[in-house]
Amino acid sequence: MSNPGWYPDPGGQPGKFRYWDGTTWSARLTSNPQEEPPGPGAEPATVQPPRANRKWWLAALAAVVAVGALIWLVVRFLPGQLGADDPWGAPGGHASASLCTAGVQNSTARARTTVDGRLTAGNLSFPLLGDPWQAPEGDNRVPFGTYAVMQEALDQADYDGTGGHNWVSSVLLSDLISGDGFANSQTAAETVMKCVLGLYYDDYQVERNDISAKAHSVDGHDGWLIESQLSFDIPGLKAKGERVLLLVVQTDTDSFGLFYASVPDTQPDRLVDARRALSELRVEK
Repeated sequence: MSNPGWYPDPGGQPGKFRYWDGTTWSARLTSNPQEEPPGPGAEPATVQPPRANRKWWLAALAAVVAVGALIWLVVRFLPGQLGADDPWGAPGGHASASLCTAGVQNSTARARTTVDGRLTAGNLSFPLLGDPWQAPEGDNRVPFGTYAVMQEALDQADYDGTGGHNWVSSVLLSDLISGDGFANSQTAAETVMKCVLGLYYDDYQVERNDISAKAHSVDGHDGWLIESQLSFDIPGLKAKGERVLLLVVQTDTDSFGLFYASVPDTQPDRLVDARRALSELRVEK
């Protein structure tokens, strides 16, 4: 721009003009571009960044904020409007059934023991536990499990007075279906632990205090073991907590197996049996 004259304000003020003398802009503004130019020695202008540009940045920022708010609203409220659960919205911050029941089927058909007296499910096995542990039976509640077998030992019969609910110690084996996004045994163990707390303890508030979480291989297969102390206050139940041992083993490239034991604090001696079963765990081929 070399020709002197009045030009639209480069600062962006609508309907205003500044004078360009070929070198600098005038400090003076006018709404009439036909008037006389400023006299010699007029104070030059310090031109601010065009308001149009500032408006563009403000508009872009507002758009980003609006999109972020929309995404938050969709993630936070849309599942509820569609009748879906918040995946991690179960009591105590544990996983809800919507995330954890995929792949769970009737598990009793594959429950078996081997000829050498081992309880087997999927590719894992341990020696059968004796009295007070009951005969093996199936369990179809295992998150991501297609079949599972377990042994139970009674802790408190009819604890809630309904005539059908018993609280037990349990030691369980299950396969875990592949294709659920388990990157490795550690991520699988953490996911299954959250799901167990959401599925096995209904709507009761359960506090989880991990004692240890570490690598634990079985027959050369990578595994991840979580030992946790759970605390709760369930009406009618004498036990106020229990110890949980949860181990996920990667038994093959796309296959995982689960060992799970829970022992109420009213029967601490049974934890010895659970630890023995864990120590004698074997990967079956």
